[in-house]
Amino acid sequence: MSDLKFEKQKSECLSGIDWSRKGSVDIPIGDLVQYINSLNHYFTTSSCSGRIMVFQQEDSSIIQKKGCQWLYTTHEDAQLKPMVESLKNITGNAVFKFEPFVLHVQCKCIEDAQKLHTVAIASGFRNSGITIGSKGKIIMAVRSTHSLEVPLSIKGEVLVSEKYLYHLVQLANEKLHENFCRIQR
Repeated sequence: MSDLKFEKQKSECLSGIDWSRKGSVDIPIGDLVQYINSLNHYFTTSSCSGRIMVFQQEDSSIIQKKGCQWLYTTHEDAQLKPMVESLKNITGNAVFKFEPFVLHVQCKCIEDAQKLHTVAIASGFRNSGITIGSKGKIIMAVRSTHSLEVPLSIKGEVLVSEKYLYHLVQLANEKLHENFCRIQR
């Protein structure tokens, strides 16, 4: 990819609208995203610092982000009481989920992507990878494997006890803390 084309894509991406559901970069990774975007050979295209959530969808056989209803979400330690409250009026299939840090970075050349990939793997993000698009766009995805996803209800019927939810919250919070340690590395 030419330097001019890369610079144009970087400028357009960084000056555009944040299309994420939240609409902004997560505070815990704001400095990291800003640092990467300040470098000449990289810019971020999407990110999430990691989150714990409960969401509901009417049909669990359809895997989709759009159309699901977020009942509870946090990028910090989850709290049991509001999470339990979020399940009070469910009518569909609720799922508890921990999603680890993810960062997509467009790189100027393959060597730049390889350098970032090496850093990501060494930091514990073992599921990271490089994708090269048909038009030469190089994306380095920083990803981890330590996620957690557990069904909580089917057709509005809660299947788990509050004691079990307490343990899920503790486990997810531990995973979130490990997630932030990996980001710091």
